[in-house]
Amino acid sequence: MDYKSKVFYQIYPRSFKDSNNDGIGDLKGIISKLDYIKSLGVDYIWLSPVYQSPNVDYGYDISDYYKINKEFGTMKDMDELIHQASLRNIGIIMDLVMNHTSDQHEWFIKSKDKTSPYRDYYIYKDSNKKYPNNWTSFFGGKAWSQTEDGSFYLHLFAKNQPDLNLRNEKVIEEFIKILKFWLDKGIKGFRCDVINVIYKDSLEDGKWRLVLKGLEHYHSTKGNHEILKRLRKEVFDPYNAITVGETVLVNVEQAEALMGKDEKELDMVFSFAHMETDQINNKWFRTKFKPNKFIKVIKHWQENLSWNTVYFENHDQPRSISRFGREYYHNESGKMLSTLLLTLRGTPFIYQGEEIGMLNVDYHSIDDYKDVETKNIWALSKKLHFPKWYRKKMIKKSSRDNARSPMQWDSDSGFSKAKPWLAMNHNQVKINVKAQEKDPNSLLNYYKELINYRKNSEALSIGDIQFVNQKRGVIGFYRVFQSQKVFVLINMTKRHKKYHLLPKGIVVFNNYEDINSKLKPYQALIMEVRNEN
Repeated sequence: MDYKSKVFYQIYPRSFKDSNNDGIGDLKGIISKLDYIKSLGVDYIWLSPVYQSPNVDYGYDISDYYKINKEFGTMKDMDELIHQASLRNIGIIMDLVMNHTSDQHEWFIKSKDKTSPYRDYYIYKDSNKKYPNNWTSFFGGKAWSQTEDGSFYLHLFAKNQPDLNLRNEKVIEEFIKILKFWLDKGIKGFRCDVINVIYKDSLEDGKWRLVLKGLEHYHSTKGNHEILKRLRKEVFDPYNAITVGETVLVNVEQAEALMGKDEKELDMVFSFAHMETDQINNKWFRTKFKPNKFIKVIKHWQENLSWNTVYFENHDQPRSISRFGREYYHNESGKMLSTLLLTLRGTPFIYQGEEIGMLNVDYHSIDDYKDVETKNIWALSKKLHFPKWYRKKMIKKSSRDNARSPMQWDSDSGFSKAKPWLAMNHNQVKINVKAQEKDPNSLLNYYKELINYRKNSEALSIGDIQFVNQKRGVIGFYRVFQSQKVFVLINMTKRHKKYHLLPKGIVVFNNYEDINSKLKPYQALIMEVRNEN
């Protein structure tokens, strides 16, 4: 499957487009916007979960892998989406959630009976202690909860998301059936959720750490690798399916192992190293963004991983302009980030609204937020006596709802004529698709032009990368394929910055009208380099 030269676009269905005016995005809404997605020039849609779910974690708590959430539509609608996308040469990849199910899944409900064969589908443990071990969850708090009979079950995420027991052969067989069901429908692959923490080696106490106690017992284990190798052999290769894994806390060597130099497991991985450069210990404790630290991490991964994914936003991350750019320089920093996204070596992933520069939400009360992780952290930090002003700051900078506010199609009711499930950002009056489609200088039109240019440049789409030393906060590199050579120079700061000499060539992209002896704030250049021989 060709994925290296392609561009992916992630859709968070609840927030993309509402077709029946109930305030919730749906499949028919996505279908109605396929021509817009095609106009961007993307090749694949990554569709966040649309399976049946009670929505504690908005789709990542699945109660039936074979059914569509009624809020999103029907299986007929899903089939039509796959069909209509294929008519436009757009493939669909879906989320694969193997680590856990909803506590409303039939498997878990039956597993509460100790004599049921489904008991071993999950990780239960009886204990005379307060908890079976000291593990803590990704969402804050203990990683164990109890059923009515007093038995403890493991959940690395919300208590409504019990972890599956991937040591059980029957569970793996269930997922092989699920994968084949969707691939037979015509989807092209899977984004694999938290895919390197699905196999638990033991349930021993973890070493002391501030967060995620127990991590060493389930992080990138040998059993995890064996499961992925099996799925590759029995499902992914026979169906020629694309796989990209969300991989937690991996370094370059661990990422390469998941992609498999000797025996392939995943095609690509999402690493988080660059997304962790503005935080201390975990995402709720953020520090000031330092471009040079970000550039150093980007360079390390670009030079040492055989193939990268390139992304700056997704449904779990704050908006990139609010985070890595500057809202005062909205157009300039948006174009700067898009230039970096689409010229680094790797497969680019664009998140809905990123192409128009959507920003972090402007909510004022915790009641405006819907995200379960945000609610849990708010309660935990309150229990720990964090001042209210600091709790608000934590939530405002890091909540996943920053990325989940509804898509801003126009200045009024483009998402839905009803009250949306999550409040709109008030800046939709200025930042929206309709306004940017009309503006030739808009961020949206810049994305379209740059994606088209990338697709027609083998140097940018599949070429090698060669970094050039620049001043602090400035990143420069060549992309090279055979006789083609492209030079990229980007100022990631709000200050005017000196730079080393430009090569001889033609400037094909510049987010300012001119080039001076210093780069302007967030200025980005792309040059086609002349053959000097």
